[in-house]
Amino acid sequence: MQEQTQIPENKMGVMPVKKLVFKMSLPIMLSMFIQSMYNIVDSIFVSRISENALTAVSLTFPFHILIIGVSVGTGVGVGSLISRRLGAKMQEEADLAASNGLFLAAVTSVVFFVLGFFSKPILGLFTNDAEILDLSTKYLTICLIFSFGIIFLISAEKILQATGNMIIPMISQITGAVINIVLDPIMIFGYFGLPKMGVSGAATATVIGQIVAMTLALFATLKRKQHVTIRLKGMKPNVKVIKEIYKVGVPSIIMQAMASITTFGLNKILMFFTPTAVSVLGVYFKLQSFVFMPIFGLSSGSLPIMGYNYGARNKKRLTDTLKTALLFAMAIMLIGTAVFQLLPDKLLLLFKASPFMMSIGVPALRIISACFVIAGFGITLSTFFQALGKGIYSLIMSVCRQMLAILPAAYALSSLFGLGAVWWAFPISEGVALIICAVLAIRIFKREISAM
Repeated sequence: MQEQTQIPENKMGVMPVKKLVFKMSLPIMLSMFIQSMYNIVDSIFVSRISENALTAVSLTFPFHILIIGVSVGTGVGVGSLISRRLGAKMQEEADLAASNGLFLAAVTSVVFFVLGFFSKPILGLFTNDAEILDLSTKYLTICLIFSFGIIFLISAEKILQATGNMIIPMISQITGAVINIVLDPIMIFGYFGLPKMGVSGAATATVIGQIVAMTLALFATLKRKQHVTIRLKGMKPNVKVIKEIYKVGVPSIIMQAMASITTFGLNKILMFFTPTAVSVLGVYFKLQSFVFMPIFGLSSGSLPIMGYNYGARNKKRLTDTLKTALLFAMAIMLIGTAVFQLLPDKLLLLFKASPFMMSIGVPALRIISACFVIAGFGITLSTFFQALGKGIYSLIMSVCRQMLAILPAAYALSSLFGLGAVWWAFPISEGVALIICAVLAIRIFKREISAM
């Protein structure tokens, strides 16, 4: 009788849960914290050019949300499928999911490359200021055309993370971030004999960092021995696998696309009052990444653990992972809330805020940060839904939060009470999302978890 090949036990099924969550999440949290730092440094340097330059870069932010959203959404679908297949000891299906994930990254890169040639007419829908339009077009065109760096980086990271490898993604992210931080002032202000490139230099520094990070992550994914094997023939599109990937991925992509639409809408509302309000919103998104990026890192570390143990039908490890993730998320969000409440003026001064910008920004940061804890709870449960293959639940939450709450609330508040009231739309939307989230979580526990 032929001896059956034994698949080695993955640490996601045996290591103590708290230690495992910490071990798998910490590298991603650190890398995402560094990622958020270089996003902030990018805007800090740009703010030294002019407030219009800062506004221009802020205006392009929804496109970055869209690029990352499509990439992360697809990656979440790939990662969820890989972890579930590994948990169920279905090695070939896990390999096929990883290979198809890289194929989808290539398709996504082509789409955004083409979109890069239409930057100016698209941005022209949101501003009539000639200088802001010119600066934002230069910045966005470079970021879109060379977006393959961030797209393949995210794809490779999600594949590695799904197998429990968190170190290589961390090294890749940190390397890209350091390169970006070093190149930013050199390319923006023209040091060491290089031409002064302004906002184009900021965009160029960003894409160079992303491409270097992508190269490291892809090399590790393709060359190093992993729990999944990427094969060229496996990159041939498999309809069944792609359908499974996007069963989880499409809701996540739509959620991010809605976030992009929401930011577009908020920019339009704020631009009606003053371009400075758009700068405040852009600064907020940069600053809040210091708080939210670690939460997303925690989610990325927890998702494969929950997916693996759901596939292995291990109820205790699944629920223990969720509880641990929620505990860590609440702690991070409480710290973030304290910083935003106590030091909003210091945060804004990092971006050379004028007195007028301070008058708008200080109350804005305090109002928005009041809902951080609720947001952390929602993000963690959304990750739980995705790990179980219930991406549609995450989509429902996002639709209720953004399309049915934040934009209508922002428009109504701005019309009735003016600019200062717009920021209350954020706590309102998170309150709506919390209610929906609780209902969906109870539904899952009653119908699926209790039967395990």
